[in-house]
Amino acid sequence: MLTYLGVAGWPVAHSRSPAMHNAALAAAGLNGWRYLKLPLPPERFAETVRALPAAGFRGINVTIPHKEEALALADEATATAAAVGAANTLTFLDSGAIHADNTDVAGLLEALPLDPAGTTALVLGAGGAARAAVHALRGAGAADVMVWNRTRERAERLVAELGGRVVDAPESSSLVVNCTSVGLRETDLTFKSLPIQADTLGVGSYVADMVYRPGGTHLLDEAKRRGATVVTGLEILVAQGAASFERWTGMTASREAMRAAVDDNAQST
Repeated sequence: MLTYLGVAGWPVAHSRSPAMHNAALAAAGLNGWRYLKLPLPPERFAETVRALPAAGFRGINVTIPHKEEALALADEATATAAAVGAANTLTFLDSGAIHADNTDVAGLLEALPLDPAGTTALVLGAGGAARAAVHALRGAGAADVMVWNRTRERAERLVAELGGRVVDAPESSSLVVNCTSVGLRETDLTFKSLPIQADTLGVGSYVADMVYRPGGTHLLDEAKRRGATVVTGLEILVAQGAASFERWTGMTASREAMRAAVDDNAQST
């Protein structure tokens, strides 16, 4: 009998997670496990997730726009997920309980090529990924964490709960983290949709994009062109994915297999 894992989102067709996790499962010798895409509109999310254990699921990753709802429906949660107010990893326990975790926090910090302590950071967005980024950066000692969102009220709520400060326009920062879905589609016009100008992405700055898509995003392309150090969503995906894998299986994930699968999948798409 197969044991299933998956990634729930809306949309989720773009996800590299199945290729990555199925490679890790194969490397671990878990031949009876499969990782699937679960396209779930918001109105179907909670009902469907509660039905998954009976269908043979051990756990799921959760992506846009379900991370806050994932925490809300869980029976128990890690301190990190509770503090963030969002979950990207659900585990279905033998007791019947749903356990929530947030591996985005550790994944982002692991992927960053700089120590955030003492830095200034601009977080774009106010959803689950942004909440994880703000929690991670403040916990790592960032001196100033600014939050911008198209709907200011959501940014204000995030800051009231997690700290930082809301900005209506970007101020000088050494690190930019895009936690919006802008860049997910080829047609997204990054610099019309986000409050940053291309000429602010200069040498010495760092730009991380939680969005991942084959070939990278326009934001990271422009950042690289202007000399910034970039962190792709694929790097963050591998780091957080390994943590999720280990929670579900109790085994160490082969990051080499995961990275190879992601890279191959991105190149062939």
